[in-house]
Amino acid sequence: MKIGTIDLGERPVMLAPMEDVTDHSFRLICKEQGADMVYTEFVSADALIRNITATTRKLHISPEERPTAIQIYGREPDTMAEAARIVAEARPDLIDINFGCPVKKVAGKGAGAGLLRDIPKMLEITKAVVNAVDLPVTVKTRLGWDHENKIIVTLAEQLQDCGIQALTVHGRTRSQMYTGQADWDMIARVKENPRLNIPVIGNGDITTPAQVADAFRKYGVDGVMVGRASIGAPWIFRQMKAVAATGQPAEELSIAEKFAILRRQIHESIDRIDEYRGILHIRRHLAASPLFKGIPNFRPTRIEMLRADTIDELETILSHIERDIIPSVTNQCDIQS
Repeated sequence: MKIGTIDLGERPVMLAPMEDVTDHSFRLICKEQGADMVYTEFVSADALIRNITATTRKLHISPEERPTAIQIYGREPDTMAEAARIVAEARPDLIDINFGCPVKKVAGKGAGAGLLRDIPKMLEITKAVVNAVDLPVTVKTRLGWDHENKIIVTLAEQLQDCGIQALTVHGRTRSQMYTGQADWDMIARVKENPRLNIPVIGNGDITTPAQVADAFRKYGVDGVMVGRASIGAPWIFRQMKAVAATGQPAEELSIAEKFAILRRQIHESIDRIDEYRGILHIRRHLAASPLFKGIPNFRPTRIEMLRADTIDELETILSHIERDIIPSVTNQCDIQS
């Protein structure tokens, strides 16, 4: 699959843009674990133009994580075009426009998925961004605003006519938010449209290697984008890439290797911000990690882990889990079997 001159190979699997998740450290780890392309957190066009430090910091890209897309959102064509020019100076591999974020603070203000209620403005913004930069421009959006307005098949053609070079479709409407099931049949309809000649990337409910394989085999997409399933488990890309490419699973990382990755995230988060806020930032990954799922009577330890606010305290808890709790559970399972 190619986006402009960017060759992502066959059956690429990509890390989705996620606010407060896809920082530089997490992107790099996911890349090392097999992600073919990674996306930054959402970048507000308004904040970028105002030179807000917390926003401009998101533009940092390292050579090791490439190819990397910077995703921007906003509600006015001129502002988005100016933001795109600023982003281009950071030299990402492509610029992605967010027309899919459903949260109220974005969509409710007429940006993100909010533009699914104003298609003429969405197209105006897209043209403005495409014309503002020499980089490939792509779009990520949803099926439509609600169940009665699933307009994605026609919209995909309109966006292509604006000059975008790839389209990512999240298989839900804005009104669904993240509830219900993603409609991959609708994504397939976009891909099957003979008038569409740009790559179509599918997104939504991809949590296992088998689902990645189905996305390519059954629904015919050019690429797959993985979001929430990677939080606390960046190693998921190893398995997904292996199954997508060969049909066979990759060698599983050991428990120690997975803990080492989580510890690396913690320390890099602290180094990037500070100890207290760095640990706050990483709690989402710890809370979601499958490493801690299914452990009997784990709730008190889980609460303790998510309340820790110093690195020494958190390391003591993680060491206890890794060296005492998990081996104990594993041994019990071995005995029972």
